[in-house]
Amino acid sequence: MRILKPTFLPAAALVFFAGVMNGLAAEIKVLGANPLQEGLARIAEQFKRDTGHDVKVQIATTGELNKVLAAGGEGADILIGTTAMADQAAKEGKIAGTKTSVARVGIGIIVRRGAPVPNVATADAIKEAALAADGLVYNTAGSGQNVQRMFDQMGISEQIKGKSARPGNAAQTMDRMMQGKGAEIGFGLLSEIKPYEEKGIQLVGRLPADLQAYTNYEAVIFAGSKSIDAAKDFIRFLMTPAAKQMFAATGVD
Repeated sequence: MRILKPTFLPAAALVFFAGVMNGLAAEIKVLGANPLQEGLARIAEQFKRDTGHDVKVQIATTGELNKVLAAGGEGADILIGTTAMADQAAKEGKIAGTKTSVARVGIGIIVRRGAPVPNVATADAIKEAALAADGLVYNTAGSGQNVQRMFDQMGISEQIKGKSARPGNAAQTMDRMMQGKGAEIGFGLLSEIKPYEEKGIQLVGRLPADLQAYTNYEAVIFAGSKSIDAAKDFIRFLMTPAAKQMFAATGVD
């Protein structure tokens, strides 16, 4: 985990965390979804500086998080996953307290740097660009399923099927785009695109509002947590302007 420059908190947040520091430092284990990786790393570092609580963030795929959830958390204190995961955990009685909505991530449109940049300002423009592209790349995970539904609604799924590549995850999608050729267009979650912008990927823009499909993330505390008070403090910190700013810098709303 790389070291980041300190982020200064507003006075109200400092007052709140001064109270937290009066307690004993705890260790909190957080299970987080891949798209939140960079944002959670920054937030965890800042939270530790402010409170003394040590936050161990473990990032996993949706499939891996579902396995941990089925096993009851495997010693974790907090799960930050999709709304569906949080709902399932609550339904099975595996959480202490309630769910807290902490973030959402939208879908962006990308090209390989130096490739033609399509017009993506409207739904009609995206439809035209998709039909004209040499190839389309979007994953088979949740964000890719949303992109597929978009093409279904546009009525062009059959027309683009033969030139569409469907990698299994975000990293494979970005690698496929960087290794591609011609006028290819890719789609992915904004937070998963951002780390690749310095590696040859160009973000053309977000999907327009009428097409955008956000993936929402919620935080829950596992019922078996041994650091419930500290876990609550961390979730409260996720809702502060300082944390929101750190998320925003990584492509997370």
